[in-house]
Amino acid sequence: MAEKILIADDEESLVEFIGRALKKHGYRVITAHDGDNALFLVGEELPDLVILDLMMPLMDGWEVCRRAKSDPATKDIPIIMLTARSSAEDAVQGLDLGADDYMRKPFSLDELLARVRALLRRKKGEETGRTIEDGDLKIDREEREAFLRGVPIDISPMEFEILELMAGRIGRTLSREEILKKIWGISGEDTRTIDVHISRLRKKLDDGKSPHLLIQTSRGRGYRLSWEEEQFDV
Repeated sequence: MAEKILIADDEESLVEFIGRALKKHGYRVITAHDGDNALFLVGEELPDLVILDLMMPLMDGWEVCRRAKSDPATKDIPIIMLTARSSAEDAVQGLDLGADDYMRKPFSLDELLARVRALLRRKKGEETGRTIEDGDLKIDREEREAFLRGVPIDISPMEFEILELMAGRIGRTLSREEILKKIWGISGEDTRTIDVHISRLRKKLDDGKSPHLLIQTSRGRGYRLSWEEEQFDV
């Protein structure tokens, strides 16, 4: 059966545009134009994925996301949040509430479709059952879990994907474009979303213990995951 996607946005022309594209690629589409109806449809229809605008009447996207992710019946439904505002704070707030990804308007339709495919692929668990282990870091690909010094790391599906990619190439610098290509299967699109995910992931890897697991920025090149021992002045 075709996967069902809820598009929730008060811009009816945009909903129609995205809906046509999704249907063309074989997805079933349901729509909502306000937050109240969006939350109702999340619980009633249990869609496979939600494309959720932040600014909607009756209930904003943040509240819809918070309630959906707080409900055991709907918490595992992937959510892509859409925002027309340029501030990264919108994205951070949405991700903190449990959203799995976000995009700024205007966006490329091809990029949106790629992100939809990537999240649905992860939801179905099409990854291999192998683990990645490097020092005190362990990544269980089958269970989609990561552990640092035996303690589970509380990360989103997208953050897991980035950590898995970087852990498999630990010590090597990955460009933003390479991360975008490997994870979403696209290139040449807006890479700012990578910076937000990296910033959040960097904080979650900081457990205050040595050796530190760091995501280092290589200016003009990208990001590198590596271990760094604590340094002492002699």
